[in-house]
Amino acid sequence: MPSRKFADGEVVMGRWPGSVLYYEVQVASYDDVAHLYTVKYKDGTELALKESDIRTLSSFKHRKSQSSSSSPSRRSSSRSRSRSRSPGRPAKGRRRSSSQSREHKEDKKKNVQETNLVPLVLLFFKPSENNTRSYNGEPESTERNDTSFIALEQKFKPDLEIERVLEHYSLRPRKEEKKKEEIYSEKKIFETIKTEKAPPKTKELEFGGRIGTFVLIFFLPATVFYLLSMCKQDDPSILNFPPPLPALESLWETRVFGVFLLWFALQALFYLLPIGKVVEGLPLSSGKKLHYRINGFYAFMLTAAAIGALLYFQFELHYLYDHFMQFAVSAAAFSMGLSIFLYIRSLRAPEEELAPSGNSGYLIYDFFIGHELNPRIGSFDLKYFCELRPGLIGWVVINLAMLLAEMKIHNLSMPSLSMILVNSFQLLYVVDALWNEEAVLTTMDITHDGFGFMLAFGDLVWVPFVYSLQAFYLVGHPTPISWPVAVAITILNCVGYYIFRSANSQKNNFRRNPADPKLAYLKFIPTATGKGLLVTGWWGFVRHPNYLGDIIMALAWSLPCGFNHILPYFYVIYFICLLVHREARDEHHCKQKYGLAWEKYCQRVPYRIFPYIY
Repeated sequence: MPSRKFADGEVVMGRWPGSVLYYEVQVASYDDVAHLYTVKYKDGTELALKESDIRTLSSFKHRKSQSSSSSPSRRSSSRSRSRSRSPGRPAKGRRRSSSQSREHKEDKKKNVQETNLVPLVLLFFKPSENNTRSYNGEPESTERNDTSFIALEQKFKPDLEIERVLEHYSLRPRKEEKKKEEIYSEKKIFETIKTEKAPPKTKELEFGGRIGTFVLIFFLPATVFYLLSMCKQDDPSILNFPPPLPALESLWETRVFGVFLLWFALQALFYLLPIGKVVEGLPLSSGKKLHYRINGFYAFMLTAAAIGALLYFQFELHYLYDHFMQFAVSAAAFSMGLSIFLYIRSLRAPEEELAPSGNSGYLIYDFFIGHELNPRIGSFDLKYFCELRPGLIGWVVINLAMLLAEMKIHNLSMPSLSMILVNSFQLLYVVDALWNEEAVLTTMDITHDGFGFMLAFGDLVWVPFVYSLQAFYLVGHPTPISWPVAVAITILNCVGYYIFRSANSQKNNFRRNPADPKLAYLKFIPTATGKGLLVTGWWGFVRHPNYLGDIIMALAWSLPCGFNHILPYFYVIYFICLLVHREARDEHHCKQKYGLAWEKYCQRVPYRIFPYIY
């Protein structure tokens, strides 16, 4: 077992993760198994560092003394000797002095070239008045610029002194040469940053690791088919297991698969239309920012016009209900094929374009999570497109098809009140997501998770076919409700939507412009990363108020189905489990990133999702 180099309580210089900057830290403890040092920064942040990321204070002081006592003293003595020469010396001596003078100038010019990197680095990290703080209640973060500037200024102080000496004796190179040197130095900076930020291998595996993800690849499709099969039964009790299995040949129809491909192509066409604004996403590990066209709401309006035209020409939209299981099978087959394509192409992707969560080196795990972060064909972003377009808009179309199927099967002149409530609530949710499309660029799906089977199946199968479960259930199991009950359910949905939307808006506005006077009432806990943790408003009520709003809305979507069976409430149960999993992941992520600041936040805001409960 290798012996430890640094003792507990020793003051050393620790490298900040993901950067080239060193800060003064104190060794708190040492893990003999992982061979990691737990160090504590001056602001209280605790991080685990490798031994290679820690240096002694003496090494920094030795470097400083070497830099400050190098060339200036030598140049000074050389100038003294030059001034002490007699004018009556032979010409040979003067020639030697001239040669030495040229060498001396070249030596000084070389020193100028070496020190030109310093002001560029300081300029690159120098904080501005408008960008010295950035705040967010979510786990995403960036490093704080003001502390980076101070560390760099201290690190390069001897070099700055050399440069001031050179400036005093007017030994600067010509403007053209200086410009070339700055361009070269700037390129070196960004190459260093790019190398430092290459995504490491994924060490912490989610969803049960390799075995768990392998099981989920089969379990998720089986769950969808089980739920749809149960809804078709006269008595959809979960005790009636297993449901009668349909013949395999009845699960596939080429025409249905063709309709699904046509739907996917139509949404892709709407995505490529040059309408809507183009925005930048968050910086990638390479420092690059991808561009996204925000036109999801326009795509929804064009889809509505297309559906209206089909209904006008008497196209029977309840065809979706009659072949619902076949559409689900077609979508599952397409998502599997897409996932295989995505994994194969990710094997040729540059390392900096791989997903931090799907770079484990295990084939099944990376296939499930997604190996490549933002797979693109030209400017067509596959993950971003699938996140909101085919599945989310398809969810609304499926609900409309179920409404028309209910009217036809039960000979109704207008849909039932329960069906109207379900369609209206879920339509509001989809329209809100498309209207606030830009907000999805900061979610974990876009910034952290790769595009693999998990998101492909979730976007194209789980969302449209499981989220529409209540509408599908009501077609075969009508549930009449009274107007007072409908009003109560509507109020519940409105409360959930208000919490969901106002919490997200509060967070996004604070992140975009923390100096906004309208947000002056919000208080926060500063962190070492330069971010702030909100402790007032919705984010001071519970740690994840947006999750609370989601769960309340999910309950309101299921209540119109009555209480005869638990099947319509599957979405509520699933959603609670999903959000608890996400919340646990966020807690772990934030604790590692924010250290003691997160502990203070948890003490200030003790409840995670449900106030006074959890």
